[in-house]
Amino acid sequence: MKLMLSNDDGVHAPGLRTLAQTLEQQGHQIHVVAPDRDRSGASNSLTLDRPLHPTHLDNGFISINGTPTDCVHLGVNAFFDGECERVISGINAGANLGDDVLYSGTVAAAMEGRFLGKTPIAVSLVGKQHFVTAARVIIELLPHVEQLALPANSVININVPDLPYEQLQGFVVTRLGHRQRSDNPVLTTNPRGKECYWISAAGDAADAGEGTDFYAIKQQQVSISIIHMDMTLHTAQTDVAEQLQTLIGQQNGMGG
Repeated sequence: MKLMLSNDDGVHAPGLRTLAQTLEQQGHQIHVVAPDRDRSGASNSLTLDRPLHPTHLDNGFISINGTPTDCVHLGVNAFFDGECERVISGINAGANLGDDVLYSGTVAAAMEGRFLGKTPIAVSLVGKQHFVTAARVIIELLPHVEQLALPANSVININVPDLPYEQLQGFVVTRLGHRQRSDNPVLTTNPRGKECYWISAAGDAADAGEGTDFYAIKQQQVSISIIHMDMTLHTAQTDVAEQLQTLIGQQNGMGG
């Protein structure tokens, strides 16, 4: 396939390099557009207040002074228009489980690839060591993605235990779990005496029972979660519409 790769750890990250090398060895045509530095937590943000400058690196990668979403947006619409079939984002150094997907630049880069018409993939290693394992997981899954009955505008979010491939306990489709709230921001003072804050690490798992992505990782399984761009809570629409109509009617003296 013709694949576009990106990430949020930056263009020089080992996970991205491992993924690109592995896919090329399998005969895939690779284009890489990634941030010039670590942009973890950038979510789906686009840079609108300044121009973006591409830098073409010696290894063929393109570095952008922007967010993961910027990178894929430019790749799809400017650099490789019509030359790529699918976006794969990763391999992220660290988990993207449960609520993490709301903030994840890795998942956001994959989401921006939805315009290519083929389901994008985000892949994260729950650790920082066995990137080769996560790359092999992608190689195993990629030929089968076309056969999956996935809805439009969906994203495959994959989390891989940080283990040698032979120690994985299989693949499982999961739902997103849920984290506890993080600790309070840490107040500190910089060397010039100015007050500043550090955002604390993500909270521990709260909803991590069987069937969740957290549970799968604990069982040393590859977690495959299907997430969707449509954030509408369809199950509540009818009830809320009826309630709102009643409440507005009562307020305006129009009830009954």
